[in-house]
This record gives sequence, structure tokens and C-alpha cells, in this order.
Amino acid sequence: MGAADAVPGVSGGTIAFVTGIYEELIHTIKQFGPSAFTAWRRGGLALLAAHLNLTFVIPLLAGILASLISVAHLVVWLMDDHPLLLNGFFFGLVAASALVVSRHLADWKLWHVLPLMVGLLLAHGLPSLMPLITLMGSPSLMLIVGGAIAISAMLLPGVSGSFLLLTMGLYGPVMNAIRSFNLELLAIFAVGCVIGLAGFSRLLSWLLRRYRTATLQLLLGFILGSLPVLWPWRELVRYQLGPEGQMIPLDYRYLTPSDYAILTGESGLLLPVLATMLVGAALVLALSRYQGSKPPAAATVTRPVTGSRTTPDKEDGPNA
Repeated sequence: MGAADAVPGVSGGTIAFVTGIYEELIHTIKQFGPSAFTAWRRGGLALLAAHLNLTFVIPLLAGILASLISVAHLVVWLMDDHPLLLNGFFFGLVAASALVVSRHLADWKLWHVLPLMVGLLLAHGLPSLMPLITLMGSPSLMLIVGGAIAISAMLLPGVSGSFLLLTMGLYGPVMNAIRSFNLELLAIFAVGCVIGLAGFSRLLSWLLRRYRTATLQLLLGFILGSLPVLWPWRELVRYQLGPEGQMIPLDYRYLTPSDYAILTGESGLLLPVLATMLVGAALVLALSRYQGSKPPAAATVTRPVTGSRTTPDKEDGPNA
């Protein structure tokens, strides 16, 4: 998830969905709130750890942070020096993810086409709205709002928080702050992330409990709508300059490998890119098959502590 979130156009939420931890992730994030304080007061650290599902959270955060410090540097280098191969890998990964999501739609109905179309439209239209963030003027306010939007996008399969940061003109400053450990800038950005996580995780958790298939259709629309952003052979045809002079992409023209080679004078790397697409797709399908072979997991997420005792929430647990 950490490596995927470092690449504009790829979502850590997609990786979470493919690896089978998506719904547990959403329901666990929702538990971080006032109910956690109540759990701590009533049962001490043991009940708090169970309430927050720390056996899930700590390894996940450790992996994301390790990736941001190590693998993300490799990914950023590949994005600069070998963009066709990197985009090909993630195109195959995301395309196969759409297939994986579609397998979860057990009770599909005709009206579920509506959330699918909404997801497609939002995935296409959100990036074009993000440059409006630059009109806020205040760099700190931009970072807070950008952090809230980006972290919410990272929870959605197919919606890249990094790409939205790029369209807001904040991708470069945030990545440089991570690499240089600029704690002041990262702290401001983190405030926005906390706000986004607190609100959006609760909305997603409620939608998954009440309207699971429709919500999965919405997520599928987001995933399918993100594929053009990852098409390796493309030409930037419209952009604007951010407040610090950085280029913010707004629109692309999608090309065939041969047209790309003619336009750029460089090889389209058709066979190598197709190979990386297949590797990405194979990785997703292998992870999905591995998840399908595992026995159903017991629900570990608990309800907010409001009554005399805390009981497991079967609806809020991960769905097998």
C-alpha cells in the first residue's frame, strides 16, 4: 500500500482490496474515535487494543511506513526513469483488480449500474476539480485540505491520493518533505489526513454495512475510471502551473505504442510493457486466489463502547 500510494494514478485502497483486507481496514479506522477512550476507561489497555484491532493496525502501518521510506524511493526513481514499464505494471494490476472486485458482487441488480456510473464519472472528474485548491492562497490551509482529500482518496480503490495531490500541486512538496523529514510540513499535512480519515472511514463503513453490493459497484467504477490515468502511451495536452511553478496535468491524449514512438522519437517498448502488465495482473490474481483459499476470518473489530459491555460486531468485521 505504501509503494502504491507513492505513485500518481495508483491507490493503496486497490492493494488493500486485492489482498482481502479492505473492509477490515475501513471498519478498523472507524474505531479510532471517542469510543476508544471509553474502551480504555472501562477495560484498560487490553480492551483498548482489542477495540482498535491493533494486531491488524500495527503490522499494516509498519509495512506502509517501511515502504514509504524504502520502496517508495525505488518507485519514484522508476516513475522518473522508466515510466512506461511502471505504468504498464500498475495498469495490469488495476485492471485485474477490477476483475477481483466484480467477483464480490453476489446479489447484483440492474439499478447497481447507477453507482457504477457514478464511480466512473467521479474518477474521471475529480482530478479536474483539484486545481481549485490552489485558489485558497494559504499554504497551510492547502496542505490541510489536500491531506484530507488525499487520505480519503487513498481509502478508495482506483482513486489515487498521490494523483490528486499532483493535480493540487502538492505532490512534490509532500514527497520532498517525506524524503527530507520536514516535520513541520508533515505535521500540517497530517492534521488534514486525520480529519479525512475520521469522517470518510465512517461514511464508507456505513455504506458497506447498509448497501454493500451498491458500494462495491461504486468502487468498481472508481477502479475502471482510473485505468486511463495509468495508460503508458499518452501525451499531455493540457496543464496548468501551480503556485510554485510546478506543472499540474489536466488532460492527456491516449496513443498506440507506434504513435507514441513516432511522437517522442523513443521506443514504445511494446513487449516489455506488455510483460509488466502481465506481471501486475498475475500478482493480483495470485493474491486473490491465495485469499480465496484461506478459511474465513473471525471478526475482530468491536462496536463502540456505549453500553454495559463490548460485543463483537459481526457486520463490522471483515467479510470473507
